[in-house]
Amino acid sequence: MNLESELTSLPNIGKVVAEKLKEVGINTPDELRKVGAEQAFIRLQTIDEGACLCMLQGLEGAVQGIRWHNLSKERKEELKQFFRMKRSPILTLPQGEETTQRTDL
Repeated sequence: MNLESELTSLPNIGKVVAEKLKEVGINTPDELRKVGAEQAFIRLQTIDEGACLCMLQGLEGAVQGIRWHNLSKERKEELKQFFRMKRSPILTLPQGEETTQRTDL
């Protein structure tokens, strides 16, 4: 493979993220651009429950060809809202069960 077909040739994509992207079926920069940051992030969440907002912003920067720090304020805000919506839901107890609060902490 030449350098342009390597995920690590993109800004914000190091070896670890590149391997994770490959694990979810995204093997080239073109595939990442085609899928988009949000969908790539959703795929990554299936194998990495620690996928964070910084990763999402890094993916968007890679799609745009810029460092994530240089994303527009508007796009960063859109990504924050998307991240909040797609974050793993908090587990809740079945209806009728109550939790006890520890007071000895």
